[in-house]
Amino acid sequence: MATTGIHIGTSGWSYRHWREIFYPKELKPTDYLSWYAKTFKVTEINTSFYHLPRLSTVEGWIEKVPARFYFCPKISRYVTHVKRLTDPEESLPKFFDLFNPFKKHLGPVLLQLPPSAAFEADRADHFFQVLTKNYGDYHFALEARHKSWLSEEATAMLQQYKIAWVIALSGNRWPYAETITAKHIYLRFHGPNGRYDALYPEKLITEYAGKIKEWQQDKHTVWAFFNNDGHGYALQNAQQLITLLK
Repeated sequence: MATTGIHIGTSGWSYRHWREIFYPKELKPTDYLSWYAKTFKVTEINTSFYHLPRLSTVEGWIEKVPARFYFCPKISRYVTHVKRLTDPEESLPKFFDLFNPFKKHLGPVLLQLPPSAAFEADRADHFFQVLTKNYGDYHFALEARHKSWLSEEATAMLQQYKIAWVIALSGNRWPYAETITAKHIYLRFHGPNGRYDALYPEKLITEYAGKIKEWQQDKHTVWAFFNNDGHGYALQNAQQLITLLK
């Protein structure tokens, strides 16, 4: 698991509409990841949110990338949307049993909550307690989409358990706060209008390049992912940011 540096990529790689924008027309979808890994050194795994991939699938991904390439898997929606953080003793093992063999290839595990999931102190505290006790050799990032998570109590709890608050840029779609709660910082760029199909202006990318440099100087590890996949804009913005940080 990477504990230093700046890691910039996109939220997933298997987008058919990136064909002829990024992927050559003749390239097979099974070769998209190895092609992606020529340009980027990190990606989010979105499929693990909807259904857990097979062990052989994850093994195949690892084989297609260089040794210092990292994956940030999104935790199963069963944990966040169905169980809504309850019964973590029962809901978590299946996910971690799958990813445990690949721990050294992972960045932070992403926990994305539904917009209806308000902060409930007892429920959150129990969940984080079990999560960090049983899986203490992982890093975690929480993307909460209910404004109650912006409270001082919620922030203090994330700091206590060293879970990164996801700085999510989505226009006005979801709560935004530039809150630092761990040594690792996690950013998600969902598109300036929150609809995944618009390009961020260069001015904003330049602004975040400056912030990332400051965070790095303060010894933070930074993970940044572009989710505005429409028209390949995520690729364009990610490459812009990488260039500005060189």
